[in-house]
Amino acid sequence: MMYRLAPLILPIALLTATPVAAKTCTPAWVAGWASAQFRPTGDAELPAGTLTDRTLRQIVRPSVSGDRLRVRFSNLAGTKPLRIAGASIARALGPADASVNPGTLISLRFDGAPEVVIPAGADYLSDPVSLPTKALENIAISIRYDGEPEQTSHPGSRATSWHLPGNHLTDEAMAGAASFDHWFNLAALEVERCAPAKLIVALGDSITDGKGSTTNGNDRWTDVLARRLQADPKHRDVAIVNQGIGGNRLLNDGLGPNALARLDRDVLAQPGVSHLILLEGINDLGTLTRDAPVSEEAHRAHVARIIGAYRQIIARAHAKGIKVIGATIMPFVGNDYYHADAHNEADRQAVNIWIRTQGNFDAVIDFDHVTRDPARPDRLLPAYDGGDALHPSPKGYRAMGEAVQLSLFD
Repeated sequence: MMYRLAPLILPIALLTATPVAAKTCTPAWVAGWASAQFRPTGDAELPAGTLTDRTLRQIVRPSVSGDRLRVRFSNLAGTKPLRIAGASIARALGPADASVNPGTLISLRFDGAPEVVIPAGADYLSDPVSLPTKALENIAISIRYDGEPEQTSHPGSRATSWHLPGNHLTDEAMAGAASFDHWFNLAALEVERCAPAKLIVALGDSITDGKGSTTNGNDRWTDVLARRLQADPKHRDVAIVNQGIGGNRLLNDGLGPNALARLDRDVLAQPGVSHLILLEGINDLGTLTRDAPVSEEAHRAHVARIIGAYRQIIARAHAKGIKVIGATIMPFVGNDYYHADAHNEADRQAVNIWIRTQGNFDAVIDFDHVTRDPARPDRLLPAYDGGDALHPSPKGYRAMGEAVQLSLFD
């Protein structure tokens, strides 16, 4: 009996002693942070020579955790090659501080080289680096320019960047650095994760970009949503990137190209994108009559074109398997720049009816309902008004971010 049982016992013992094979996965990249890049104009454009042969340090916050990072640099608005003489990445000590943890400083490489020349109109990814990163952690990215760069920028950063002449890629504190509140040549921070991830892209105008939010406070509505996602164990695999541009429109260029023109680059090309939140149209409605009244026929045609643009965005996103969530347009009567009247309000209501109609968008976030004054529904609630009857206050942005149902991203 013993000899008959021994062959049975031996394999069991061997199986018990054999180490269990480590669970493997297929790592995947997802955009953890992004900013819509374009050519700055007017006050957003830096004086000539500001960045010539300088080091620029910029702070960003990935919305999801990961094991490795890579940076997407942009020469989108350039008409000639952009020469970057070096770049580095590190954990920053805070959102409003140029200082970094020196033990985390890593020199970025480009195809193994410390320098890169980015063609006109192009983006370029750095080589990946091992820097395990937590969601909402402050990351410093430093660029050393060779000569004077043509300006490709995201002016509405609501985040401070620092610059010094010469090579300061490995500086711990960048003592004495000058500063401004813009991002330059920085299109994305991409995160590699073993765990699967989903990505929400918020496409919009200054209300998504965060005009009226706190500089270095990270209190845009998308920041509020990012914190809620990370606070919920069921949604910590969901990243969100903010692709808002102040003054952006669906139909015409304003500050930056129109939403249809930038859809491929700013939304569809983002690695890992699974959901699109679209909050666009208030600037289209306002500019229609900003300079002079128009006919009833022109109002109807304008509304039809806005809805047509929505349909185009939905169709193009659906072709990539992306769920499209429409956000209703918020009130703006009382704004001195657009001086909206009953005709503009009727246009807004017509557009919002279409957004809310089942079967148009895959889902709806009713920011109009969240932010309007119940006593005067054509205006923002005073507590949520940032002061111009158009842009929310930080309290208004918080209400917007808290109104988004996390189940939309299940």
